[in-house]
Amino acid sequence: MGKEYEQADVIEVPAEPEQVWAAIATGPGIDSWFMGRNEVEGGGVGGVVRGAFAGYQPTHGITAWDPPRRLAYGGEPEPDGRRIAYEFLVEGRAGGSSVIRCVTSGFLPGDDWADEFEAMTAGGALFLRNLAEYLRWFRGRTATAVTAFGSAVVADWPALWAALAKRLGVENLAVGAEVELAGAAGVVYARNEQTVGIRTGEGLYCFLQGFHGPLVATHHVMTADVDAAAEEAKWTEWIAELS
Repeated sequence: MGKEYEQADVIEVPAEPEQVWAAIATGPGIDSWFMGRNEVEGGGVGGVVRGAFAGYQPTHGITAWDPPRRLAYGGEPEPDGRRIAYEFLVEGRAGGSSVIRCVTSGFLPGDDWADEFEAMTAGGALFLRNLAEYLRWFRGRTATAVTAFGSAVVADWPALWAALAKRLGVENLAVGAEVELAGAAGVVYARNEQTVGIRTGEGLYCFLQGFHGPLVATHHVMTADVDAAAEEAKWTEWIAELS
């Protein structure tokens, strides 16, 4: 059993199409809003987009490359039949803004496809919001991607989110809430049942419900000379103190 899916989302961002292209079609650009570390090799059809998120290291072939208007990659089946493909359509608007249409499609195998689809949808909404936040507040800069995992499977997610809210100095994690994260002032810019996104002057800090697992932090730190290994160790400890 499994599920074919296709999901389309549209956002408007205060950036020129060329600035959007730099964010979606270069490794440093993708690192600044998407999960893990990324590389774009051989820009153009026939090139690849490589990712690295913990032990997951996908390689997606580029199938459309029309800067700064259209980018598509992925769709190759994995051994279990799983597929995922991404397409970005960028349209410039008057006043220096752009509309981005992002289409994610593919196939989820297994009897638990519904849970995985729910997690993927929640994560996808966060990352698309990340792209908009990056282009509004940090465009022209690039981030160091920092990923940290909790050490235990979370049994009670509502309690975990409540503990996170308390750690941030608020009663609930509503969009617009002003928080304090690791000594820096921030604001919640994204929230759904499985994710939270917080923006500070130093970057985008994201917390996700791991699929059948622990709390995951996927941060995008915009400050210079970031030691990724040291940051990941710091946030791993921070998550451990939360639970």
